[in-house]
Amino acid sequence: MSVATVSNAYNRPDQLSPELRERVLQVARELGYAGPDPLARSLRRGRSGVIGVVYDAPLDYAFADPAAAIFLGSLAQVIQQDALNLLLLACAQDALPVRGAGVDGFVVYCAAEGSELLDAVLERGLPTVLVDQQAQPRAARVGIDDVGGARAAAAHLEALGHRHIGVLCLELGPDPRSGEVNADREAQLAYHTTAERLRGYRLGAPGAELYLAETEQNTREGGEAQAAALLRAHPEITALLCMSDVLAQGALRAAAALTLNVPGELSVVGYDDLPGSAALDLTTVWQPTADKGEEVGRALLALLAGEAAADLSLPTRLSVRGSAGPARTAERAD
Repeated sequence: MSVATVSNAYNRPDQLSPELRERVLQVARELGYAGPDPLARSLRRGRSGVIGVVYDAPLDYAFADPAAAIFLGSLAQVIQQDALNLLLLACAQDALPVRGAGVDGFVVYCAAEGSELLDAVLERGLPTVLVDQQAQPRAARVGIDDVGGARAAAAHLEALGHRHIGVLCLELGPDPRSGEVNADREAQLAYHTTAERLRGYRLGAPGAELYLAETEQNTREGGEAQAAALLRAHPEITALLCMSDVLAQGALRAAAALTLNVPGELSVVGYDDLPGSAALDLTTVWQPTADKGEEVGRALLALLAGEAAADLSLPTRLSVRGSAGPARTAERAD
């Protein structure tokens, strides 16, 4: 049989009768031939059909973080319409996976500004969409109004009379740390999302003193540990601003362990408005996580089609529920 006939059996089965195709596949099985080499095919076509999603965090972050899972699901829904697949690239301390990835483009979901990882992505010169990052030449960018959302959350607490507010921060720099944030550590702030939310908190509550604690990873356990440590070290704190709903869930656990009534003795405000946050009666900042994934997918497809890079900022809003109330008038005992 001709090469074209065998190729059609694997790649264009509608060009052959079912009987002829089955004869080809049966002989191939007898010869131990598994079909065309996908790597060779991608080299010939100049396309891999794969998009790399870049994290500078452990791989399990993509599955453990609810917001990340929602984002990835909506991104996948868009790009699979173009027969594209996703490759998760967890590059916590190493840019080598990015440099060697056989992909058609990148989505940068989490990378420190000015890091070797981000530089490695941009140096590849492939279609790239930055998510919640600073704008870069020739790359598309999709983000949210982080400052506006954080400002609304902090202003809500200040209006309720809170003047001593703890802040549970996401990572500040690429070297993971946990604990209270001093001036030297804040000077190393390299994550755009953390910087924008912190700026919004300060703009929203200019009359309050903020006490910052950094969590090594966005987990309930990290939020619980840092909330408990912050509340023990600073008993004057009457409210906690949490940079994610996951951290807020940890803060609620810490409050329960310390027998603090929420919101009577401690107010808690999150960020993201995850699907389970309403059931927790959590006051939080809503962001359009699913819409963000869809917009990133559309921006990437546009770049692959040779269109101009988009720069889009999506809105946020405060969802007021029952976890935040007026500041207590009496000081809490140690």
